[in-house]
Amino acid sequence: MAQYQCKSCGEIEVSNLAAPEACTQCGERGAIDLDAQTAEIAKANDAFRAAILQGGHPELLGQVVCTQGVAAEGLGFVARAQIEVAGFASFTVENDPYGDHSFGALTINGKKLWWKIALYDADYRFGAADPLDMAQTRRVLTLLFPSEY
Repeated sequence: MAQYQCKSCGEIEVSNLAAPEACTQCGERGAIDLDAQTAEIAKANDAFRAAILQGGHPELLGQVVCTQGVAAEGLGFVARAQIEVAGFASFTVENDPYGDHSFGALTINGKKLWWKIALYDADYRFGAADPLDMAQTRRVLTLLFPSEY
């Protein structure tokens, strides 16, 4: 069973077969395979995270930020957190319910830490219109403590 979203009106349809020929809501042709899109976003998020230790990914642009609480733990803590986040691979249904590898939880020096990737437009003002368009999508990975959420 796959989910498809109309490119025109945003209606989501579920199909056991192939992509629908036309949207049942507006009649327009063309749909996004949401499962395939999620898998591609997860792959890009993984590549973005892995590249933070090398100063960033050459095509998946973005930034890594941390909250005041995480920064207050010191540079050693932040560096260790970045190393752990870059290599994080413990995704489960509980910590990755959407399957896009945009969230993780880990423990650094006995402290529970969360990381979250958000997808923005090129100006960091709005959500990404097309999260698979690397030229127009920016990632922001935030390191935070659960109490700061």
